[in-house]
Amino acid sequence: MGSHRVIVTGAAGFIGSHVCEALLARGDSVLGYDSFDPFYDRALKERNLAEVRDTAERSGTEFMFVEADLCDAPAFASALADGRATGVIHLAAKAGVRPSIEDPAGYVRANVLGTQVVLSEASRHGCDRVVCASSSSVYGNNEKTPFSEDDPVEHPISPYAATKRACELVGDTHHHLTGLPVSMLRFFTVFGPRQRPDLAIGLFLRKVGSGEPIRMFGDGSTSRDYTFIDDIVAGVLAAYDKTPDFGYRVWNLGGDHPTKLSELIDTVGAVTGRDPIVHKEPMQAGDVERTWADQTRSHAELGYKPTTSIREGIERQWAWMTQHA
Repeated sequence: MGSHRVIVTGAAGFIGSHVCEALLARGDSVLGYDSFDPFYDRALKERNLAEVRDTAERSGTEFMFVEADLCDAPAFASALADGRATGVIHLAAKAGVRPSIEDPAGYVRANVLGTQVVLSEASRHGCDRVVCASSSSVYGNNEKTPFSEDDPVEHPISPYAATKRACELVGDTHHHLTGLPVSMLRFFTVFGPRQRPDLAIGLFLRKVGSGEPIRMFGDGSTSRDYTFIDDIVAGVLAAYDKTPDFGYRVWNLGGDHPTKLSELIDTVGAVTGRDPIVHKEPMQAGDVERTWADQTRSHAELGYKPTTSIREGIERQWAWMTQHA
């Protein structure tokens, strides 16, 4: 597409930094926005931004960056004040199911209030679309698989999931009142280079690769629809391009190949060349039993089709981790 000025919130994070690079590579101007939430080491986010800036320099495209709290509406408004932004890709959020149980109010503030600020200021400053990150966690313990965008989502089982569902409702209401095209992308367990250090695949690779024990919550039968970062980025950009055609829309972005936790651990062992040392522990509160994305809608409307297998993706993440150790 190219030639757009796109605001990317959460630009220093895992998914956000990759999305920024993809936009820059295709010729878009990007303004990154991030508060550097202390959930994990700032140095990792600074390294992500350095890679984004390198991409901008190589591609000859414009990248600017603002560090500010997204819930500070005047600060976000100032980022949009020059009127150049075509749209917003809103990826910033407090992430993590288990930490949200300890700090539900903090998650509501960052995720729900932050999303409303993005939508309100985007409308006020003439943007023609907003794409927001939602989550497969909104499906809760849905017994029907695969999960379809039309399935009921009234029973999230963690504060994090509840905030993501609330963001979807806020987006739908905002579109109804203003006409601003808004889409919500339900991400399914994203992994790959730059993955947050608390997430399972990166954590398992580090520990198994160094001979340390890992914790397995439950009996290993829980499953996730793991999705490689490159496939997610392709879906995000397709959604950005297509959102004005739909008004308000929800799309699943998943890998379409659910993997049991026990199988994931075996794959990590095979990729690292070490036998995992596994300590079994009870299931954690807030964790869902399974996820699996029905991609019928996203394939038909976005042309979305993931191509990276779980084994290939883990191999690529491990190669990146060993290179950046």
